[in-house]
Amino acid sequence: MYVLVSYDIVEDRTRNRVFKFLKDFGTPVQKSVFECDLSMGELQKMIKGIERLIDVKSDRVRYYSLCKQCVGRVVISGWGDIKEDEGFEVV
Repeated sequence: MYVLVSYDIVEDRTRNRVFKFLKDFGTPVQKSVFECDLSMGELQKMIKGIERLIDVKSDRVRYYSLCKQCVGRVVISGWGDIKEDEGFEVV
């Protein structure tokens, strides 16, 4: 499953930890946005790991699941693309 993860984290230290943690699950496409190709088990593991790192009272992480058809309709302005090694086909 393709998941877009975005986060708004108050503390620099926590934000850096989350960034490093997410690099094991996906590709950073902006400072606080990752694109991830995950199984359901990997997604659950990622969510649990992030919940251990953040302060749920002041930080926010959002997970947007996209179907393969939706991924094929992603439009990018400027540089960047969805990498072929991520397991997706852009139509």
